[in-house]
Amino acid sequence: MDLYVNNERIDPDLIEGEFRAIKSQAESLGNMSCCERDPEFRSMARENVVARVLLNQESQRRDLEVTAEEIDSALARIETEHGGREKLLENLGLHSCQLPEVRADIANGLRVEKTLRACLGPLPEPDEAELRAYYESHQADYLTEEEVRATHLFKQVQKVEDRQRLYDELRALRRRVHAGEDFAPLAHEHTDKEDKLTDLGWFKQRDFMDEFSTIVFSLEENEMSPVFPSYFGLHLAQCTGRRPPVPRPFDEVRDDVLQQLITEDQHQKSREWVELLKKQATIEERDEPSPTPT
Repeated sequence: MDLYVNNERIDPDLIEGEFRAIKSQAESLGNMSCCERDPEFRSMARENVVARVLLNQESQRRDLEVTAEEIDSALARIETEHGGREKLLENLGLHSCQLPEVRADIANGLRVEKTLRACLGPLPEPDEAELRAYYESHQADYLTEEEVRATHLFKQVQKVEDRQRLYDELRALRRRVHAGEDFAPLAHEHTDKEDKLTDLGWFKQRDFMDEFSTIVFSLEENEMSPVFPSYFGLHLAQCTGRRPPVPRPFDEVRDDVLQQLITEDQHQKSREWVELLKKQATIEERDEPSPTPT
């Protein structure tokens, strides 16, 4: 069955590509396993593609002007993001002779943006009271990042045959700490780090590699980690302090709050407008006959 929107056939590859993108995003966030949500994602993909087609059709109907200067500016921005024109064309799998096609796609995108802007109306201008009210009711969106402080003992594994010996050495040091010894001087004495820097100070989870941060951020204050490996060697760490997330001051996030309010307003209006276009459109699936062999 082929999908048609106002008699325009939708390439099934568009929906399949959108489905793969949605599924990949869900997998990256750990929101699914295997194929359990495929029907939901396929429905979302279909709706997303239909919405884009309707917006494109509306922009063509309105035929808003897009100037060469606007296309040049957008193309320059995209080329910069890709590391230059040659890299952009390479990433798109295109030849330089196909640059007019790229410009045509950009023009179409700009036309859709202008159509949206014309239909969504002026941007909202919330006053200070509205901004503060939104901030107060959404403080969980404006928290500082959790931080921990840790003491770290690192042993470098240069030879495979040394791994068990170093592992046993760290286990022995860990037992001494559990028996009451202070970990800081032990870490300073036994670390393989040349600078002897064992107090890592305060850091965020993204400041270190996942193998390390996952272990250390799971520790309670003063708790000692097990001996754990990474690509670089073996580690032993003790959490020496924790700073839980707290709301950032309003003045610090005021611009973020304003942008979020504008974004939510525009998304809501976009959804309402797309729903209106859907009601006015003819959206149907047709069972197209296979071509007759010659």
